[in-house]
Amino acid sequence: MSVLKIDAQVQKLDEVLGFVDEQLEQAGASMKVQMQIDVAVEEIYVNIASYAYEGKDGQAEIRFDFRAEDSTAVITFIDQGTPFDPLAKEDPDTGLSAEERQIGGLGIFIVKKSMDKVLYKYEDGCNILTLEKVIT
Repeated sequence: MSVLKIDAQVQKLDEVLGFVDEQLEQAGASMKVQMQIDVAVEEIYVNIASYAYEGKDGQAEIRFDFRAEDSTAVITFIDQGTPFDPLAKEDPDTGLSAEERQIGGLGIFIVKKSMDKVLYKYEDGCNILTLEKVIT
């Protein structure tokens, strides 16, 4: 497992994506899968950086693990910000026009649709969100 601990700041996004992409390349991920994962990582990390600490300084930890037995990338985000389960919110009605839809929630919806599994738990004062995606 590889771990990146970083200040939860939007301007650190490139470092987070670089970390994840390096791990994906080592694991042999296709470019298509890498791009899907990058979109999901960006959404989750930017949400942590923007909202978890309510304007105060905080840390984010990103863990990358590769399960060779089922060719799955497992990316876990951990923060000690305000408890928030992004999976608890109802999916947006994509059948409605943009004007009719409520604002927000589309990014998490895209993450849920593009990853094979998305899990959330709040444990020991930490938000823990895990993304899983088969990469081959």
